[in-house]
Amino acid sequence: QVQLVESGGGLVQAGGSLRLSCAASGRTFSSYVMGWFRQSPGQEREFVATITWTSGSTYYADSVKGRFTISRDRAKNTVYLQMNTLKPSDTAVYYCAAGPTYYAGGYPYGMTYWGKGTLVTVSS
Repeated sequence: QVQLVESGGGLVQAGGSLRLSCAASGRTFSSYVMGWFRQSPGQEREFVATITWTSGSTYYADSVKGRFTISRDRAKNTVYLQMNTLKPSDTAVYYCAAGPTYYAGGYPYGMTYWGKGTLVTVSS
């Protein structure tokens, strides 16, 4: 059974930093893309960043480019999201996802597995 468990969320002031972690288990992810998505109250879920498990290639939404960094530790089966220069608009529940993803129109489709999310709140 595949599990994705997020951690690291919390309350931070604008301009601060947080690092989210996603511990993955239950299968081999070598053919998968891992990603982070977020959803604010009343908003649709939004793509944040993805990383290819084997090559480490990364892809970011324009809204976080230059501020967020996605990475993975294959030995620990863990994906990270380092978030710097946080803004109140980054407040959301952040979800980890994994799947045999393809991109269309700049959006990663095909995420098969999802975590339960971790809340990030950025105060002004």
